Amino acid sequence: MRGHFTILHVDLATGRGERKAFSGPGECLGGAGLAAALYDAYGLPAEPPHHPAQPLIFAVGPLTGYFPLMSKVCCAFRSPYTGQYAESYAGGRLALSMRFAGLDALVLTGAAPVLSALVVGPKRLEMHDAHYLAGRDIFATGRHLRRVGGGASGHRSIMRIGPAGENLVPYACVNVDTYRHFGRLGAGAVMGAKGLKGIVINGTAPAPIPEGPAYPKLFKGIHKDLTGTDMMTKYHDLGTAENLLVLNELSSLPWRNLQQTKRPEIDGISGEAFAEDLLLRQTACSGCPVGCIHIGLLRERFAKEHEYLYRQVAYDYEPIFSCGSMLGLGKASDVLAVMDECERQGLDVLSAGVALAWAAEAVEKGLVDEAETIVPLRFGQAHGFREAMALLGSRANEFYTVLGEGTLAAAARYGGGDFACVLGQEMAGYATGEVYTVSQALGFRHSHLDSGAYSYDMSAKDKDPAKAVDFMVTDERARVMLNCMTGCLFSRKVYSAQRLAEALESVGLPGPAADLDALAARVQAHRWRLKFQTGYDPDTVKIPKRYLEVVTWKGPMDEGYMQRLRTDYALAVRGLAQNAPLVDDGTGN
Repeated sequence: MRGHFTILHVDLATGRGERKAFSGPGECLGGAGLAAALYDAYGLPAEPPHHPAQPLIFAVGPLTGYFPLMSKVCCAFRSPYTGQYAESYAGGRLALSMRFAGLDALVLTGAAPVLSALVVGPKRLEMHDAHYLAGRDIFATGRHLRRVGGGASGHRSIMRIGPAGENLVPYACVNVDTYRHFGRLGAGAVMGAKGLKGIVINGTAPAPIPEGPAYPKLFKGIHKDLTGTDMMTKYHDLGTAENLLVLNELSSLPWRNLQQTKRPEIDGISGEAFAEDLLLRQTACSGCPVGCIHIGLLRERFAKEHEYLYRQVAYDYEPIFSCGSMLGLGKASDVLAVMDECERQGLDVLSAGVALAWAAEAVEKGLVDEAETIVPLRFGQAHGFREAMALLGSRANEFYTVLGEGTLAAAARYGGGDFACVLGQEMAGYATGEVYTVSQALGFRHSHLDSGAYSYDMSAKDKDPAKAVDFMVTDERARVMLNCMTGCLFSRKVYSAQRLAEALESVGLPGPAADLDALAARVQAHRWRLKFQTGYDPDTVKIPKRYLEVVTWKGPMDEGYMQRLRTDYALAVRGLAQNAPLVDDGTGN
């Protein structure tokens, strides 16, 4: 078993940090498991999310820097959106920057006395007064932090928040290296509450290559599978935007706040349309040979007739759904324009887009009017939604302040709860059926990435709640295993449990390799224990009426089946939490 992890704990109130060994238990593995153990050590389950002593945790895995696509970082925190223990994942350069800064985890507690930027390196820890960046957008902030942080760009990672994070919008995100994000559940608001505008990690220290023949042989085999087969073709070519045509054809793509699941406007916002009309270039996270990040070129007329502004906007399936089909938009450039403003504000694109879709339907139904929305919010008209993103980020009035708390909070104030498309948090873009609906509503992260429930909906031949729940729990465990390695979930077919065990052994970790399945199960249960410990109750999670009105290629939703799934899945996750072993706090006390 791995004996310890190297962490840097920074008290933002004083600007002082301590690099030390964290003697976490063997079942930590790294990544998600290490983050959970660190929350046990530093977290305050009885205190609210914005309590200054609550930790903001960034953790990498034991394979980071050694194998392709081990390119993610787990960010763990007490969510200001749900109040519960939460995780989010991001790529970019951050994982390798942390590895080459000699860190398995960065733990931030306290709050800076003024808006600040933190700079970390192998032998560097600085707090910079950044009060003059207050209110600046993501891109302006990034330009400044590149000067403050110094270092070579290939070794440097920059995290920052926009106005939404400073204004503590509960679904504010953290932008990572311009095109990646800790998107869901409000990590940006946590940074804002801690007085952090940005974090720069400079990874400039060397890291040894594992000795012996096993490591290079395994690396070569994995790299060949990733680049020499068609396993990753989808992600490189059209990217996840390929899903738009497929889901629309299956009547499973949410349109106009989920009032429909299929529309002909799909031709204007499909992955093919983006690729043909707007794709500028592709790039990749550090340590990844796939190149799934697709960047579109947004060209807009400026002040004069023949002058234009050009902006680069990263896109994939989820943002196109939330800022496109969900808003009834049928033109790819309009979708990019709405996404661009969302990005500038530092908002979670899924929550922001879905919240504005609810607002547009609330306007249609006369529950709110333009005196409250300030700008016209009408399905199919991009201009109002684009301006509304800025109003959300700035909390411009009472309406946008309430909507920024979440769609259910707005529905509680103005009405319209039946058509609030929230499953634990604002939905992701899959209207595939009952299993997916229950998985996101009650799942650990309320995320389509908790399990492949959407694929289960598309392949299951029967309606057996026991089989579906077993799939959700088992599939989640496999994803937890990869999240402990902080590997990209796109690589699931490459990194089987057997291959992960071989990889761990090749880098000198035979203990975890020998018991990987059992350790992943322990981490899965540990995470659920933390979620329940911080207030989660599956019986209080709402599934709004709109989801019972959905019609897919299989027909209408089966309310009875959905309710049985909900009951059985709630029992299953309660059982996981109750059986989770208590974990040593890692301090050695």
